[in-house]
Amino acid sequence: MAPKEPFHLALPVNDIDKARDFYTRVLKCKPVRSAEAWVDFDFFGHQLVIHRNPIHKGHTFANIVDGHSVPVPHFGIVMGWDDWHALADRLKKTGVRFVVEPYIRHKNKFGKQATMFFLDPSGNALEFKAFAEPAKRFSR
Repeated sequence: MAPKEPFHLALPVNDIDKARDFYTRVLKCKPVRSAEAWVDFDFFGHQLVIHRNPIHKGHTFANIVDGHSVPVPHFGIVMGWDDWHALADRLKKTGVRFVVEPYIRHKNKFGKQATMFFLDPSGNALEFKAFAEPAKRFSR
């Protein structure tokens, strides 16, 4: 069952100013509310809150998926196919360092999807993906 309301996620960041700049300038998320130790963002229609935690170390573990080292944990969104490609192109131009470069999984198979992984300045791992056939996102 698809969610009827947007998700809410709170993340630790070790430098609130760098994180605010990344989510605002690089990902184009609108800051909505803030205080000295936190910022709420409109994260593609969802609520993302970054909270200052000066001892946060970021991602430290990965699993191998399709030969790629996928950071665990990670979060992100599923977006439209064309939107994903536009974002991937824009992120490449802004110099984002990818943990997993944008690529197409299951290229000639059922479940064709586009995916990419990168880190925010505090080492939180993000995955953005898109499905060629969104209605089959949960099909086997």
